[in-house]
Amino acid sequence: MLRSVILAASRNGRVKRVVAGAPISRSVVKRFVAGETVDDAVRASTGLVDDGRTVTLDYLGEDTLDAGQADATVKAYLVLLQRLSDAGLSIGGRAEVSVKLSAVGQAIDPKLALDNARRICAGARSAGTTVTLDMEDHTTTDGTLATLGELRQDFPDTGAVLQAYLRRTEGDCRDLAHAGSRVRLCKGAYDEPESVAYQSTREVDRSYVRCLKVLMAGDGYPMVASHDPRMVKIAGELAKDRAAGTYEYQMLYGIRPDEQRRLAAAGETVRVYVPYGDEWYGYFMRRLAERPANVAFFLRALATTS
Repeated sequence: MLRSVILAASRNGRVKRVVAGAPISRSVVKRFVAGETVDDAVRASTGLVDDGRTVTLDYLGEDTLDAGQADATVKAYLVLLQRLSDAGLSIGGRAEVSVKLSAVGQAIDPKLALDNARRICAGARSAGTTVTLDMEDHTTTDGTLATLGELRQDFPDTGAVLQAYLRRTEGDCRDLAHAGSRVRLCKGAYDEPESVAYQSTREVDRSYVRCLKVLMAGDGYPMVASHDPRMVKIAGELAKDRAAGTYEYQMLYGIRPDEQRRLAAAGETVRVYVPYGDEWYGYFMRRLAERPANVAFFLRALATTS
């Protein structure tokens, strides 16, 4: 119930204006968002890489309905990739980028989104790193996977994201668990109908484990995106027969940083999903919806400063 309410608020313009306009909101958001500028993104990435972790950066923005705005997003990614290269952060994929197709024109024209994604992939290749296509709500899944297939013809290292709460995902995992295929498996953060998505935490967890088994048994490169201690432990057990460097853990910026450090210190590859930009509201609200602890953190901050 709480999750549905928060996700509904993420799409409510009036609530957005109230939350985004409150000074306390921005101070709390700093826990989950690196900042609003490319300087902030590079600074955060440098700190994480120096601390033994790797990074994937998301320039925040989605649901773009204007071609000019989509082009501006592409240019922002190209500037980011150049800055990462200049700082020596992109070498060997230590810092890569995550891209939402809705931010580069998917709702306008799938071909426009494909062309824009190709521009970003080309910039990433020049910088010595890679791109991962973020997954959004279920209505875009087929389109995103189709675009992934097109991109992989020229950029085979383009990463995919699959969401365990969708009933279809185990099959998608089987399709993508092949050599050279980078797949981030997450639980999912959108409000989906029961017809396409598991609704209970238990069902989602079971699906996550089934999907993880498929990816770990395959020849691809699984990226275990979870903060759940049980999922992290299960992933470790499933990965015992895999060679080092053939999988990685992924966690969000600002969530369980001590666990991130623990895994990295144990020799695991840990990639931190680092969002930045001034369009932080939708991302922030989805993080609140994912975990009750995030809501409690936000409310405590409001109470402390009121």
